Amino acid sequence: MKRIGFILLCCLCAWTAFAQGGKELELKEVLSGKFRPDNIYGVIPIPGDGEHYSQMNREGTQIIKYSFKTGKEVEVLFDATTARECPFKQFDSYSFSPDGSCLLIATETAPIYRHSYTAVHYLYSLNRNIEGQINNKVERLSDGGPQQIPVFSPDGSMVAFVRENNIFLVKRYYGNSESQVTEDGKRNEILYGTPDWVYEEEFAFDRALEFSADSKMLAFIRWDESQVPSYSFPLFAGMAPRFDALAKYPGSYVYKYPKTGEVNSKVSVHTFDIKSKVTRQIQVPLDADGYIPRIRFTKDPAKLAVMTLNRHQNRFDLYFADPRSTVCKLVLRDESETYIKESTFDNIHFFEEAFSFTSEKSGFNQLYWYSMGGNLLKQVTSGNAPLKEFLGYSPDEQSFYYTAYDDSPLRTALFKTDRKGKKIKLSQQAGTNTALFSSDMKYFLNRYTALHTPLIITLNDHTGKRLTTLIDNSRLTSTLAEYDLPQKEFFTFRTSNGIELNGWMMKPTDFNASRQYPVLQYQYSGPGSQEVVDKFGISWETYMASQGYIVVCVDGRGTGGRGADFEKCTYLNLGVKEARDQVETALYLGTLPYVDKSRIGIWGWSFGGYTTLMSMSEGTPVFKAGVAVAAVTDWNFYDTIYGERFMRTPKENADGYRLTSAMERADKLHGSLLLVHGMADDNVHYQNCAEYAEKLVQLNKPFDMHIYTNRNHSIYGGKTRLHLYSKLTRFFDRELKGK
Repeated sequence: MKRIGFILLCCLCAWTAFAQGGKELELKEVLSGKFRPDNIYGVIPIPGDGEHYSQMNREGTQIIKYSFKTGKEVEVLFDATTARECPFKQFDSYSFSPDGSCLLIATETAPIYRHSYTAVHYLYSLNRNIEGQINNKVERLSDGGPQQIPVFSPDGSMVAFVRENNIFLVKRYYGNSESQVTEDGKRNEILYGTPDWVYEEEFAFDRALEFSADSKMLAFIRWDESQVPSYSFPLFAGMAPRFDALAKYPGSYVYKYPKTGEVNSKVSVHTFDIKSKVTRQIQVPLDADGYIPRIRFTKDPAKLAVMTLNRHQNRFDLYFADPRSTVCKLVLRDESETYIKESTFDNIHFFEEAFSFTSEKSGFNQLYWYSMGGNLLKQVTSGNAPLKEFLGYSPDEQSFYYTAYDDSPLRTALFKTDRKGKKIKLSQQAGTNTALFSSDMKYFLNRYTALHTPLIITLNDHTGKRLTTLIDNSRLTSTLAEYDLPQKEFFTFRTSNGIELNGWMMKPTDFNASRQYPVLQYQYSGPGSQEVVDKFGISWETYMASQGYIVVCVDGRGTGGRGADFEKCTYLNLGVKEARDQVETALYLGTLPYVDKSRIGIWGWSFGGYTTLMSMSEGTPVFKAGVAVAAVTDWNFYDTIYGERFMRTPKENADGYRLTSAMERADKLHGSLLLVHGMADDNVHYQNCAEYAEKLVQLNKPFDMHIYTNRNHSIYGGKTRLHLYSKLTRFFDRELKGK
């Protein structure tokens, strides 16, 4: 505690000293990562060893073993520079076999979408001989080409993976012999084990390939996307990166993307008996247009957990399937008048005799404990503070570990609750806390940050006691002290409807209450999102505040941390209340004596870009200018899973789709507008921007527009981000300052 107190005092002193620093922020510095806190990446608790964790070094040449108790290096598990027959000098990532005896090392990683990638993988055994030495030899997993989603069998004897949409199996103890499990996988038609685009993006996973607990069976999901409509976008030679093959004639990228109301992939669950080589289809009671967002083997090899959703996503079913008989038994059902949140799937963990489940059926996300027969044993958490993430269960202590909101939607803390309901807060400081536990739940790595405190990483025992500090970011606090930086302040206000909203504000460093300043409102506003949280960050918004703007961010209705009623009140009319709350924010700011209400701008990215357009077209002319980056303009253009989760289908909710369309509101657009989009955006298609721009043209409404070729939803690469934010800065300077 003394050490933590000293660190926080140093951070506070550095922060309060900012005004004494003479340097001004430069945009290049902000975008370069100069003010990004030091962090620890790639930390993996070593399986079956509660005392140690591993981490790859910055150079990507070593995997190092550390002590959870001391944070000190114990040994180098792998070194690419000294390993025998190692064909690579650096690697990208790694994983362990379930017993921790073997490493799977990824090289030549090539991203596909948000989560998925291909890589060339290598095996490295950590088993020691009688003299305590390891073989130190690197073995290629497969000679057939790059792989996706490799997964070890529980006994470590096999690795299954996907290549070009088919499943393969490698048997390590038979000379890494390789066999093919499926045969008819084909891009844009049949996918095995790896989800289609919309499943990966909206259900946030990239693997549907699992071994049974006894290592005798494989289970996987099959996607038939042959009837799903395709979407394509052009690709050019470009720069950063450069595609020489497209130098003279551009190319195109074609993939399957189901838009709201259109046909989804047909999904089914299958098992493969490794010994008999028999493949079976599980008899899942699934609607013809239903979803299977996860499969997972339990500790019982005769119980494959299959999770399903109906297309409306308001009925969740958990089945236990027998992988051989293919019979399914309904174990649990959760229903909602609106929708089941996608975080439900990853908060389900299976133990020997019970499993965890989270639900918002009480109005707030809480943790429940069920027997393997589906009987509710205990409601673990309760009250009006929603659970954020279930972290694990300790059978020895009979205690549950989780993060939850801590007396405020702005802050999260780490808690432990035992079977008798005794609750203990383990995190020591108010702000934002996240944790990673050892395999036996006896230690955890805690990441803590607050509004004026850059990231602090500590190792702690299961009582919350701090054992050591790994990162204190003293270097960053010293750097920050050299600058004259704006500071964020939290505030709340009530809308005309009496709804209290949370926000933060940054004032210029030379702020004078007798002056009036232009305002820049930033927001994201998407369902369940939060931008107003107690954590540190230096961003473009900080830079803009240093340039004489008051910068404000408000989380309106539909955002997270405040329970289901607040978050789900936008159901079937996505974007309407969110836009109204941004208008209400501008109206409130206009009452402040130091705000020039005639010079208020708004901007956002993705859903935030959509809300920008909706707010500028709400009918109340409060915004002088706005920037919409990668914005949805009509939910008819977006994907089935996300769009229908909140809006149902266009056929079922025609009025809702009309009222929530920025296209339909375009005639009410007020203020100067800049549209920005990446032409290779596989998520929010350029179609959104192109069709909206055409609508404005036909309405004879002036606007500015900038398109980035070959750029996806994140719009980055080379100097792209610098160009983008420089353009945004010039636009607002022109429109709100008259420069």
